[in-house]
Amino acid sequence: MSAAQRRRLNPLSQETESDDSGILNECVLLLVFESIKWDLQVLCLTASVNRKLRAIAKRLLWRKLCVYRAPRMVSALVNGSPNGRIGGGWDALAKLMFFCCGCESTRNFKLSRPSPGHFAGASRFSKTSGRSFLTKKCRADLLFVSDPCEHPVGDKEDDLGIYRGVFRGFLRSNTRACLIGRQVAFDDRVRCPYCGTRVWSMTAARLVPKSAARRLGSRDGRLEYFVCVNGHLHGTCWLVPLSSDEEN
Repeated sequence: MSAAQRRRLNPLSQETESDDSGILNECVLLLVFESIKWDLQVLCLTASVNRKLRAIAKRLLWRKLCVYRAPRMVSALVNGSPNGRIGGGWDALAKLMFFCCGCESTRNFKLSRPSPGHFAGASRFSKTSGRSFLTKKCRADLLFVSDPCEHPVGDKEDDLGIYRGVFRGFLRSNTRACLIGRQVAFDDRVRCPYCGTRVWSMTAARLVPKSAARRLGSRDGRLEYFVCVNGHLHGTCWLVPLSSDEEN
């Protein structure tokens, strides 16, 4: 059946296309999201409506959201270029910025039960924190890392801390060069929760500096984190409990 015959049999199709054109207009979408201050959950719903809106969100809206919510961090990640690219895509960066990925047991970090992921209402990413995760040979790299998201586990266990981060220009970073130079194998069980690519265990690679535990409020040997081929970092740690004055 030709397209003309289908239109004759379904005269409402043209009207439907016309009605959708305003929704699919990028200028209209930008004005709408600017008016609602780039509401994250509305953008998630919009991107799930159909293929065309998902493509617009992937190409334009996720980048605009990231720039609106974290302008200085994004500017640093793209070296100030307004049309700069991000490893793994803007949608993956947006997910990393606003979603705590949860965690399951790994070879080097055991849990009594998995901790589910969730939207993070507010997160603070810092390149100062990021420097604590870099070995001396890699201190020239730029890495942003979030404060740990605290997950209570049980009365008899320390709280679980889950954190995430992102490298600038990971393909050209000293950290990647070090991993490649040491011929560190990819972890065969874990994938990046933000872009789905393969990851290196920095614990298995012995590239976890002691300063990382101090920055997180953990103890040396009680944390693990992974870095994917696109430069996304995610990890877990056991947080040192803070004693109250009464307990002291």
